Amino acid sequence: MTPEDAIVATADRIAELLQAGADPHTPLPGAEWTVGEAAAHLALAGKLMADIGAGEDRPYGDGTPSGLAAANRAALAVFPQRDPAVLGAEIADTARVFVAAAAGRSPREAVLTPMGPMNLAALGSYLLTHLLGHGYDIAVALRGPHMVDRELVAFTLPFMRLAMPCAVNAGAAGHHACYLLRVGRERFAVTFADGVPTVTDTPPRRPDCTIAIDPVAFLLLALGRWTAPTAMGRAKVVVWGRKPWLGLRFPMLFTAP
Repeated sequence: MTPEDAIVATADRIAELLQAGADPHTPLPGAEWTVGEAAAHLALAGKLMADIGAGEDRPYGDGTPSGLAAANRAALAVFPQRDPAVLGAEIADTARVFVAAAAGRSPREAVLTPMGPMNLAALGSYLLTHLLGHGYDIAVALRGPHMVDRELVAFTLPFMRLAMPCAVNAGAAGHHACYLLRVGRERFAVTFADGVPTVTDTPPRRPDCTIAIDPVAFLLLALGRWTAPTAMGRAKVVVWGRKPWLGLRFPMLFTAP
């Protein structure tokens, strides 16, 4: 599977859920949105990503979690469509439009996105991450099978690594620590210096804490769908090192965008 295949397959699975008689008024567990609103957001975001992928300038929010939330509310307020079947088709269509647009450009080409500048390949990773997060919510709300799996999560890691510095919250102020993350077969380090994280392929020094985590658990934890105790309680994460207690703190240093 390629990243492009992953984007289209995920969008199609969301569309299938929405087109199987979904009630748009069904609330999302633990969220303010309904299924209809989440689907509308995905349709709008898909169009936004497709436009950016085609080279258009589409400012959206200020890159912070609060700024993105405000932009989302404003966009939904002027987009009345809530029919799950219609929105499912739009989600699937815009995913294909993005893939087609990106295919004609270099994956290293720089673009400006709602989460700041990144290259086109990272934008594809961003789109997939976004689809998986909201697709998971919709699947849980509709009591259907979610689409997050280990293979797909691997394609989200370029964006997740890039987004970490943007998602740091006030709880990281003054924090100094070096973490080694083992997400399935992937390895990378997150080193905090006075609350500012730097993400690298290898740790610059001996890690204070190593976190080995199942890829699905990593994504759901990073996106705020699971808590650290939930992941640990399901035996999806193991921590060790000189300061293993930092493993529980790590996810609390970030706010999911």
